[in-house]
Amino acid sequence: MRRTALDTETTGLNPLDGHRIVEIGCIELDINLPTGKEWHAYVNPERAMPEAAFAVHGLSESFLLKKPTFKDIAQDFISFINGAELVIHNAKFDIGFLNSELKRLKMPVIDIANTIDTVQLAREKIPGAAASLDALCKRFDIDLAIREKHGALLDAKLLAEVYLELTGGRQASLSLIQENKEVINEEMKEEKLGLEELKFVSAKLTEKDREEHKEMLKKINSPIWLK
Repeated sequence: MRRTALDTETTGLNPLDGHRIVEIGCIELDINLPTGKEWHAYVNPERAMPEAAFAVHGLSESFLLKKPTFKDIAQDFISFINGAELVIHNAKFDIGFLNSELKRLKMPVIDIANTIDTVQLAREKIPGAAASLDALCKRFDIDLAIREKHGALLDAKLLAEVYLELTGGRQASLSLIQENKEVINEEMKEEKLGLEELKFVSAKLTEKDREEHKEMLKKINSPIWLK
């Protein structure tokens, strides 16, 4: 199953109040493990940056002014996540902002049913425990040293690690990979073993064949058959 861990940064808390996306980060997963493929973009929100939002992610108006708008990166973004189940921490928030941007461009929106919300997953797996990304990282001993401020790509990487732990950890995923390989190998064996449908010709050498072979070898310089 191809999945993508996804995170966004925004100018505020509600797209209905005119707030926009300023950063998107995506990490591709295969059987819950990162494949090494990433997608990331800073986005010009075409509006002012509130101080409260700047304090969270540190992305200034002057920095974002030089970046592409969502319209410029929309198709590339959609192409990257196409066909993948999205792993998101508090999916309603990110999907709400992404769909607001897509609606502006009259593009198809993302179905929230095609997401895995790790907040809900954490509450199911560890009831009563704090379910913030920071709290889950600390619970699973995931290094937060480089997270001075929120960043979409960094948070997507942390989210990928948290999701892996919530679904059984690295060992479970590696076991699943091995099981899948074994299934594929068995299927290949079954394809190769359809021998009952084949007809084989049984050949026997006569004494004349053997003598002719010996005569042929005499005519060949250092034949490999005699080594």
